[in-house]
Amino acid sequence: MNNNSSDVGGSGGERDRLPFPISSRIDVDLFALSDQGHVREQNEDHYLVVRNGRYLETVFSNVDENRAGYRFEDAAYGIIVADGVGGERSGEVASREAIIGLLELALRTPDWQFGWGQKEKDTVMWRMQDRIHRVNAALSQQADADSALDGMCTTLTAALSHGKDLIIGHVGDSRAYLLRQGKLEKLTRDHTLAEHLLDEGGDIEKDNLLRELGNVLMQALGATNRDLRPDINHFTLEDDDQLLLCTDGLTKMVDDFLITSVLGNAESAQSACRELVELALVAGGRDNVTVVVARYSIPEEIGSEDERS
Repeated sequence: MNNNSSDVGGSGGERDRLPFPISSRIDVDLFALSDQGHVREQNEDHYLVVRNGRYLETVFSNVDENRAGYRFEDAAYGIIVADGVGGERSGEVASREAIIGLLELALRTPDWQFGWGQKEKDTVMWRMQDRIHRVNAALSQQADADSALDGMCTTLTAALSHGKDLIIGHVGDSRAYLLRQGKLEKLTRDHTLAEHLLDEGGDIEKDNLLRELGNVLMQALGATNRDLRPDINHFTLEDDDQLLLCTDGLTKMVDDFLITSVLGNAESAQSACRELVELALVAGGRDNVTVVVARYSIPEEIGSEDERS
C-alpha cells in the first residue's frame, strides 16, 4: 500500500511535519528461480528473497494533520544466493544453513535500521560483516560435529536495499550485477585463484590453466576458512536499475553480452529469470543455476537519505 502526503489532513507546513513514506513508494519487481541443471545429482544452490519494514497507521485521532487512516510505511528488501560446495549432501547443507543462519541472526536483532543516514548505513554494513563471520563459525562447528559434513562450504552473496541505498555482502564466486542504462556492471569480485592471478596481470581468455583456476575458491563460508574476509560495499540505486544475483551456474554458461540483452529486453523480472536459466540449460547446464532479478522503479522526488538530511 503506497501513500502520499495528500492522505494526511491539514495543509501546507502542518502536513509536512509528518514523515513522508519514502522507501515504500519505490516499486520493486522481484523474481527468483533455481534449477538443478543437467549434470549435478542434486541442487546445492539456495536462495532467499524477503521484504521487511516498519509501519504506523493511525486508527483514531482528532489531530488535523494525523487523521484516521494515515499510514507511514518504511520498506527494505533482502536477497541472498548461496552455492554449496562439498561431497554428497554437504554442499546442499552448507548453502541452506548459511541462509537460515543469516535469517535467524536478523530476526534476533532488536533494532532494525530504517531511515538510513550515514550512521545507520555503517551499522548495517558492520552487522552484515559480523553475521557472515558468525555463520562461517557456525558452519565450521557443524562440520566438526558431523563427519558426513567434513569439508562443506558455500559461497554467499547478499543484497539489502532500502530506498536508493544498496549494500552488498559477498564471499565466493556467486555474483551481483547492476544493469544501468543498458550497461552491465559486476558489483562483486570472484574470490577465486583465477581472479587473484588476474589482479596480477594474467589473461583468463588466453590461458586455459587460468580458466580452470576459476573453479578454485580462495574464500568461502565453512570448511576450515578461519581467516574470512567478506566484501561489504555500498551503492546508490537509480530509477530503472536492475539488480541480478546469481550463482556461477549462470555466469559459466552465459556471457555478459547475453545477460545484458536478456535483462534489457525482458518485460518483467520473472521473464528475465526464466530466460537466463533456460540459456544456461541450453548451453549445457553443467552446474546448478540460480538467478534473482530485482527491477527498481524510483519516483523522481525520492533522493537518498543523505540527500534529504
